[in-house]
Amino acid sequence: MSLHPTLQPYADAWTHSIEAISELVQPLPEADWNRRTPCPGWSVRDVVSHVIGLDSEMYGDPRPIHTLPRDLYHVTNDHQRYMEMQVDVRRHHTAPEMTSELELSIIRRNRQLRNETRLPDTKVRGPLGTELTLEESMRRHAFDVWAHEQDLRTALGRPGNLDSPGAHIARDVLLAELPRVVAEQAQAPRSSAVVIDVHGPVEFLRTIRVDIQGRGTLETAPALGPAATLTLDWETYLRLACGRTTPEAAADRVKTEGDLDLAAAILKHFAVTP
Repeated sequence: MSLHPTLQPYADAWTHSIEAISELVQPLPEADWNRRTPCPGWSVRDVVSHVIGLDSEMYGDPRPIHTLPRDLYHVTNDHQRYMEMQVDVRRHHTAPEMTSELELSIIRRNRQLRNETRLPDTKVRGPLGTELTLEESMRRHAFDVWAHEQDLRTALGRPGNLDSPGAHIARDVLLAELPRVVAEQAQAPRSSAVVIDVHGPVEFLRTIRVDIQGRGTLETAPALGPAATLTLDWETYLRLACGRTTPEAAADRVKTEGDLDLAAAILKHFAVTP
């Protein structure tokens, strides 16, 4: 195996999720491809198109030359316009066309991963002309594909894989955003701490400490007398952090203690995916 050991967990998580997606959509009748998913503005077809597009770009294919329609209400910024291109270009593809392209994409990417010899810190192309390391690119990709697997499962009423390899990568990706959410966006008081307690298939307790300069850090040690504590299940955490539900819609699944205004401010800024 030529893949660097640091990259192997991301390749394994991607493989697990992409095979689950393929299994979910292969038998779908045409009508089910139009089902709405929790991903704003996207149907089952759109989510699968996005996943195919991501993998084609990871493979090195050029992006499609395509003009987006003007009436896509869910597209409001450059990042969303960038992501929508691979989706809109496939909006009229049939179910057999979608499953065939997905299978071809999986075969090509599996071959690419088997032959991957680059080091984790190799610079690669990212969205909107950005550059990032191969490790970060594969990490984000494993998270993205797993999150979209969950979108499809919700749309199709087929729950599962909330504790798969991709789920644990998603946990780490989302947790890395918490210090910014708590310290910068929710403006938690300096020299304070906020505790996030998550239960369910993926369990964790994390403390975000805000220092005297207002900088946030993520810790595993519990805090004594935190300013606020948020307790919720893993699926609700995921849906909030990925913008798949609102704090109002999830209010009955989130328990808040301490400074309730601070807890509300944190929940207001909880969605961290673009």
